Amino acid sequence: MPAGTEIRCPLDGVVHSVVDNAGLGDYGPTVILEHAVESVTFYTLYGHLSRVSLHGLTEGQTRHKDEVFATLGSHEENGGWPPHLHYQMIADLLGCRGDFPGVSTRRAQQFYLGLCPPPPLLAL
Repeated sequence: MPAGTEIRCPLDGVVHSVVDNAGLGDYGPTVILEHAVESVTFYTLYGHLSRVSLHGLTEGQTRHKDEVFATLGSHEENGGWPPHLHYQMIADLLGCRGDFPGVSTRRAQQFYLGLCPPPPLLAL
């Protein structure tokens, strides 16, 4: 997707954390939203955003389903990557704020697959 593409909230949520992971090869501007569906709480991480996306976002703010809350960042601002969205569902952040592993070793793969279910589950 091109830089500037709007990112919409998949369902109602609250801003958990907002961080610019500015290092080369990192996520760049990153937002994590917290969601609660019935009695289940989980998180969605959005990485490689534009820096302007972080302006005005604060922890605890409510975001609503289909609301535009961010845009994709350019190569220069999103960790050096071509513009794309890193979208990740997370069952337990393990105490992390504004960041969470997006890759793992083979040894840790099953552990992280248990924490990060496939995003299509939101459609169920």
